[in-house]
Amino acid sequence: MTETDARNGAIGGQYGSATPRDTTFNGSDPTTVAAETICRDATTRCQARTRLYYKGKLIEQGFPVEQISDHLTDPDSLLWLDLRDPDRDDLEVLREEFGLHPLAIEDALVDGERPKVDRYHTHLFVTSYAARLDAKSGELATSEVAAFILPQGLITVRKDDGVDIGKVIDRWDASPDLAGQGVGYLVHGLLDYIVDGHFEAVQSLDDAVEGLEDDLFSPDVKQDLQVQRRSFELRKSLVLLRRLVLPMREVLNTLMRRDLQVVTQDMMPYYQDIYDHALRATEWTESLRDLVTTILETNLTIQGNRMNIITKKVTGWAAIIAVPTFITGFYGMNVPYPGFSDHYGFITAMVVMLLSGFILYRVFRRRDWILRAA
Repeated sequence: MTETDARNGAIGGQYGSATPRDTTFNGSDPTTVAAETICRDATTRCQARTRLYYKGKLIEQGFPVEQISDHLTDPDSLLWLDLRDPDRDDLEVLREEFGLHPLAIEDALVDGERPKVDRYHTHLFVTSYAARLDAKSGELATSEVAAFILPQGLITVRKDDGVDIGKVIDRWDASPDLAGQGVGYLVHGLLDYIVDGHFEAVQSLDDAVEGLEDDLFSPDVKQDLQVQRRSFELRKSLVLLRRLVLPMREVLNTLMRRDLQVVTQDMMPYYQDIYDHALRATEWTESLRDLVTTILETNLTIQGNRMNIITKKVTGWAAIIAVPTFITGFYGMNVPYPGFSDHYGFITAMVVMLLSGFILYRVFRRRDWILRAA
């Protein structure tokens, strides 16, 4: 995958497969979203965003990255740094500045990491994915976010433009009274945005599956191929979404551990709420996957039933045609049977052919081998 692909977002049935993206999942311009937080004088090659809280109050944003280390000396400070599509050199600067572990830096650069929490001596490293379903194609677009959780700060690394970081900031600004709860406040806003995106994707998949159920029993035979193709697309998206949603329970459980001191007692109910959403999304995904499998099997059963009906029709008409064919073939041997070369023989043969055909037609109709026209 090229660097341009990685920057533009991920879509498809696996992590890291990308398609060009000009907007975020919420339709915002990724270059100008949350413009007040963009560093105007950044030393990094990539676009950077910063925020500084002091004693639970937002006091500065958009300040240069090199000033972050100065603020970290104050225990009452809380910092946020966001990097949009950084390269190795950008993250090496962070590693030296904040003492980040080399393995965490490597995971932040590599695409396709499983959603997880890694614990290091000075920080935690979290990998997660935002998701959005394309209702028309049935494909699930994903966007990877890596986060370094420090005692007094949060560093987010976005590898593409799918995540609308402005929506994350809106969640922080919607609960300014929680800013005094430390880094757990920032992590909560990020994970709340991601898990809510998972829930919205599951809801979109549920709506798509309901539409599929309506098409399943359509009298139009041409719908069969469309139902089958759509079912496979939705099933592939459900499998991918399950791979994103299922590990989030483990991620949240780990972050809520008291020995990590990330989530304060006051923040615990908020994390429990996110966990509940993640649990519901997981269960919903499982039920939808079973439902799509049932739709596929039902579609094949309906096709088999239609084939049986067609076979009965063809067999019935073939039996009706076989009787006059037998009689004409019998007299076609040029043997002087009774009535041979006489008018009454011709009339007798015609009556027998028509009468036998009518009797067979009535018998087959009674047994539903030959159905009435719709």
